[in-house]
Amino acid sequence: LQGCPMSLQVLAYNRRTYSTVSQRLVITVIPAPGGEPPYQGEFLVGNRNVEELLPEAAREMFLQGSAGVWERRDLQVINVTSALDRGGRVPLPIEGRKEGVYVKVGSHSPFSPCLESAVSPQSRFRCSLGQQPLASCYDTFAPHFSIRWCNLTLMQVWPSSMTPGLIWGSGVLEEDGDFQPPTEVPPQDLLLGFLVTLLVPLVVAALLCLLLGHLMCCRREGV
Repeated sequence: LQGCPMSLQVLAYNRRTYSTVSQRLVITVIPAPGGEPPYQGEFLVGNRNVEELLPEAAREMFLQGSAGVWERRDLQVINVTSALDRGGRVPLPIEGRKEGVYVKVGSHSPFSPCLESAVSPQSRFRCSLGQQPLASCYDTFAPHFSIRWCNLTLMQVWPSSMTPGLIWGSGVLEEDGDFQPPTEVPPQDLLLGFLVTLLVPLVVAALLCLLLGHLMCCRREGV
């Protein structure tokens, strides 16, 4: 689909008035100049909604905070997803609570020791106890973004080998090309199952008819 324009219809609604508006966008997918970043980290921002991180200025500010803990400058935002799409709960309409946003950032440079220590087994154990994970660097996201460090995910994505496309044939079966089933099914005797399926309902229906006839004919008043 790279290089092909796609038409996408976006439907949005107002949180307060519930009014809706739709817009059709034409998107052309263009591969990144340097390819997909092999080192990717996903951060959970607890004090933001997804629409607050879509503007370019907000994403640039987030990249500045990411550069401080990643210790790299070649960072780019790959994906922005609402926490509600990951099983999160709708926040209560009090105290200005937010839905939460997952922001995936990629780089061509390895992870910093700070990020690796935040996802270490020791840090995961501290998170299971309700404590903050180990981090050897200063949180450069504060005070604009509140990062849930226990939900940090680091991954390495390497380019996969290109698989050849589908090769379409002529549509005509070649000579001596009869279909051969992978396995042979042994013959089965289905007579017993057929008789049980047919006779049992007939016997039950006959008994019900006899019972109903006895009640209606032999249990009448005066008989």
